[in-house]
Amino acid sequence: MISSALAQAAAVRAGTVTSGDLIDMTAKKLTTRNLQLNAVTWTRFDAAKHEAAALTDTGQPFFGVPLFLKGLGQSLACAPETGGSRLFKNAKATRTNNFVQALQRLGFIIVGQSNVPEFGFKNITDAALYGPARNPWNLAYSPGGSSGGAAALVAAGISPLAAGSDGGGSIRIPASFSGLIGLKPTRGRVPTGPDEWRGWQGASINFALTRTMADTEALLRGLATTQLAAPFIAPPLRLDQVNDTRPLRIAYTTQSPVGTPVSSTAITAVEKAVDALRAAGHTVTEAAPDVDGVALMQAYYLMNGGETAAMFQAYTDQTGRTVTPNDIELITWAIYQAGLHTTAADYSRSLGIWDRAAEAYSRFHETYDLLLTPTTAKTAPRIDAALQSPAIIEKMHHAAELDPSEQQTLIWDLFEPSLTYSPFTQQANLTGAPAISLPTAISDEGLPLGIQFTAAKGREDQLLRIGYWFEQHHLLKMLPVAE
Repeated sequence: MISSALAQAAAVRAGTVTSGDLIDMTAKKLTTRNLQLNAVTWTRFDAAKHEAAALTDTGQPFFGVPLFLKGLGQSLACAPETGGSRLFKNAKATRTNNFVQALQRLGFIIVGQSNVPEFGFKNITDAALYGPARNPWNLAYSPGGSSGGAAALVAAGISPLAAGSDGGGSIRIPASFSGLIGLKPTRGRVPTGPDEWRGWQGASINFALTRTMADTEALLRGLATTQLAAPFIAPPLRLDQVNDTRPLRIAYTTQSPVGTPVSSTAITAVEKAVDALRAAGHTVTEAAPDVDGVALMQAYYLMNGGETAAMFQAYTDQTGRTVTPNDIELITWAIYQAGLHTTAADYSRSLGIWDRAAEAYSRFHETYDLLLTPTTAKTAPRIDAALQSPAIIEKMHHAAELDPSEQQTLIWDLFEPSLTYSPFTQQANLTGAPAISLPTAISDEGLPLGIQFTAAKGREDQLLRIGYWFEQHHLLKMLPVAE
């Protein structure tokens, strides 16, 4: 097994292996592991080999490397476009979107799609359409979500890199639960459109889960763009501090921003990182941005509802058919009902809460280069974990009958158990800041957990620098890749 995507490309370029060979190797590993992991929902190995044979070497950094797309928001013409939902189980993409085109220009050969929860709403991957993805560290546990299938693929060594997306932690949460590197770039950093430009009003951004910092950096360099048609444009990509040795000013906190408990594994992971960083000469101070985490999450959920209602209204406009509870999963139905009663005024005011949080983060990063937290407050939940009580499930069945304030309360209540696992990731999405999860801890039960660094907008260079430091000092803990 060639353990990094850059190494695979180098081997193809050197002629020691062909892209077709890599595709065959990937298919063989998938045949062995996917029955256990349920990480992949669709493949196109034959078509991929034809594309690989026709690929011309123009210096692409990932020349001939097989790649799985996330089965949500990463459209490839004629491929399934289900969003993990039974409602769209027969849907096919009519064109390849700008993000996937950019991956292809970097030399990747698309070989399939990874498993996702319905519409990416969960921090686990358990779509009724596909069934649950499982964690290679322990098959009784989830690899996380919504990029859970991608995480399982990479953690299991089927692929060294897999595409993901992050709308509230959906790269970083599975990176933490599955022992991987997970970068969420600055809002506006990577290509968007042409069918969807805003991605949950800029909260959601595409990137990948990786095993090496070099792959992470090369992908970021290759994808970084300025799209004048896009509603969000990132500051120019700076990579001047990747190799810097000057001390960083690092803040840290282990307090959940929504007041939920944090496990001893997560607290210890941060404390060990603080000790290591101080020993390396960095200034590390306990501090956090002045942000109302509960109000920010409420604003996030309000956006989810509004965007869901808009999605289903578009479906009705196109088909003449109204979405029913039998078409979608119960959580999606509850979010949809709340969204139907979200006013334009409420929506606009909620985005103002995002903007004020972004301002607070901007002020915070005038004093501190990085913010260190746990990525997740706990290790992964079991596949059979009950994340909603019977009482909440009953309320979801009657979501359409509740008044708007009761619907919003229901959304908070139904997500509270899962938010307890991952309260630290959403603020980077809502403020547009870049953040990275690094796998530095393993619990007494043998499950991984990551720490998260957040930087100012445009300062992915500082995240890369800190990631390389942990990697070079052998502090990253991942499952070994079988040869």
